[in-house]
Amino acid sequence: MKKILGLVLVSFLLTAFAPMVSAEPPLMGKKAVFVIAEKYFQDDEFADPLAVLKHNGVEVTVASSTLSEVVGMKGMATTPDVLLKDVKAADFDAVVFIGGSGAMQYINDPLAHQLAQDAVAGKKVVGAICIAPRILAGAGVLTGKNATVFPTEGERLKELGVNYTAKPVEQDGAIITADGPDSAKQFGEALAAALEGGV
Repeated sequence: MKKILGLVLVSFLLTAFAPMVSAEPPLMGKKAVFVIAEKYFQDDEFADPLAVLKHNGVEVTVASSTLSEVVGMKGMATTPDVLLKDVKAADFDAVVFIGGSGAMQYINDPLAHQLAQDAVAGKKVVGAICIAPRILAGAGVLTGKNATVFPTEGERLKELGVNYTAKPVEQDGAIITADGPDSAKQFGEALAAALEGGV
């Protein structure tokens, strides 16, 4: 009798938990591109959202102005998959600009601005963290919108016509901004939620 009850219990458990084991991640099939600086990207701002999106099944491509290995502010190394000049917003569901001191290279970069503009026009999820929201502001896609940024850059955002909220993470439609590394995981979660239809 005990053996039969044991088999029934095992059968029940396998049936009950099979969907949890075999279910695909909720965002399987979605694609995102992370734009990082060729040197001194912020490690946590790259790694934390990357981990969140990959855990949810998102395929993440890393873009930069070089295909050589790039090193973050804290020593993290990664090799970009594609050059920024070859990235097309239409190929992705999300376009994300990663911060760090090196992200200054994109603040006035026409390629970065065009990518941001194309992503917004294509109704993609668009993200930027740390100083990277200044890239979006420079591209004109944050004008009149709520956004946040690394605190030292708040006044600059205001000068560019942005409603700077100073929140850790801010979302206005499909545009998600965050203030820095301490908010990186929350930023990733907001990106995932937007990709899942929570915009």
